Amino acid sequence: MKTSELREMTTAELNSVLHDLKEELFSLRFQKAKGNLQSPARFKQIRKDVARVKTVFRDKEKEGGNQEKG
Repeated sequence: MKTSELREMTTAELNSVLHDLKEELFSLRFQKAKGNLQSPARFKQIRKDVARVKTVFRDKEKEGGNQEKG
């Protein structure tokens, strides 16, 4: 998932994407615990995607706050 794609999304869409990523991460953890994990590298990819979404979400939050004050 590219940052440029995320920046074009609304906050509601970002929340939806974040929710989906967290569900997938939970699913992977469950698969790992059961011992039938298909792709362990996916953990790293999802964690990075979550960080990207949170960063863009925070940037949008800051932009909204600056517009209200100034």
